[in-house]
Amino acid sequence: MATNVEYPEKVISSIADHIESILRLLGEDPSREGLAKTPVRAAKALYYLTDGMRHDDSEAVGDALFTADGHNMIVVRDIEFYSMCEHHILPFFGHISVGYIPGDHIIGLSKLARLVNLYARRLQVQERLTSQVVEAVRKATGAKGVIAVARAEHLCMKMRGVEDQSSSTVTTDYCGLFANDAALRSEFLGAIR
Repeated sequence: MATNVEYPEKVISSIADHIESILRLLGEDPSREGLAKTPVRAAKALYYLTDGMRHDDSEAVGDALFTADGHNMIVVRDIEFYSMCEHHILPFFGHISVGYIPGDHIIGLSKLARLVNLYARRLQVQERLTSQVVEAVRKATGAKGVIAVARAEHLCMKMRGVEDQSSSTVTTDYCGLFANDAALRSEFLGAIR
């Protein structure tokens, strides 16, 4: 996925042309020394940061599904992610912790991080990112229950608008056994503290 992005020349060139136009509209001179290569660099950055839109769950999971031997909760906490707010095209970033009760399969631990990255590398909102990760883990593993908690900082709140430097946003989503069992949700929350 995103580590080996291939940049299609025509797409990058077209995005760069638009960025150059935006720079002019902002009152900048895109040909000045500091900006001369910025349109292409910015085009490649945007393409890279949205690479998850061009991939699906099966690419992230691959063949890293294994027969489940246990039935106790599996938790991977503090998976780092970086995403782009779809409202302002500004970054938001943080950590997400994922827990699940195995059904038919368990998933390779690094594949959980790959799934998070797949959904984070899109124009996104944190609420959807959290629920997409839950659904992807449920679908891939046949889990009896999945839960995720994401905490992130949004530059659209820190750099513009209210310019609140100290806020962070927490989103939670869950399904299956976690939906009806407050004690199970509490166990997960205890595991990620």
